[in-house]
Amino acid sequence: MRVVEYFASRQGEGLWTGTPSTFIRLGGCNLFCRFCDTPYASWKCEPGLDLSPEEIVGIAVLYGLPHVVLTGGEPMAFPETVRLTKLLAERDFTVTIETNGTCDLPVRCALMSISPKMDNSAPTDPFLRDRHERLRYRPDVVRSLLKRYFSQLKFVVDTPADLNRIDRYLAELGSFDPHRVFLMPQAVTLEEMRRKEEWIRHSCQVRGFQYSPRMQLEWYDAVRGK
Repeated sequence: MRVVEYFASRQGEGLWTGTPSTFIRLGGCNLFCRFCDTPYASWKCEPGLDLSPEEIVGIAVLYGLPHVVLTGGEPMAFPETVRLTKLLAERDFTVTIETNGTCDLPVRCALMSISPKMDNSAPTDPFLRDRHERLRYRPDVVRSLLKRYFSQLKFVVDTPADLNRIDRYLAELGSFDPHRVFLMPQAVTLEEMRRKEEWIRHSCQVRGFQYSPRMQLEWYDAVRGK
């Protein structure tokens, strides 16, 4: 498995914000989001390290934290993730998987963190846009994940127009717990997040959702490996 980086930090988003965790960032993604904050692990993927699931578990053991976050890239795109999560579960790690909700595998995890991509995520390059648009919209996969795992839904919000897109998506998705839906500002700097915070918070209150700041911007100013 290609591992672009691994590090100990705190979860910065969603239900388990603040939880000390070992982050394993796998390389490679099937989408090309224009606002991707980790292109070095996605469509501009670095070579990274070629590690077996057993070696990755060894890294988690060395860090000694009970929580492990598998992120990317897109960890659900790789069949080896099934074995990796099995081995982590056998070691009693609490596993979160960060996924875009387009791939389905029989993994083992305590939290499936699903971030479906709306049409605001499309890249400008025509070739990449065509592939991205063909792959990004998989409510059938998201329904399956929601049915089988304790989950949260995280939506990236850039402009007020995105709220209508999210409302339509959730209406098509069907039954879900609104308290496990998070709206998160599209931001790569703390200033950018602050500019969007108030109206996104208000939108969450109106809809019964939760607001998720990107606390890594507060804590680490988007420094890589934090």
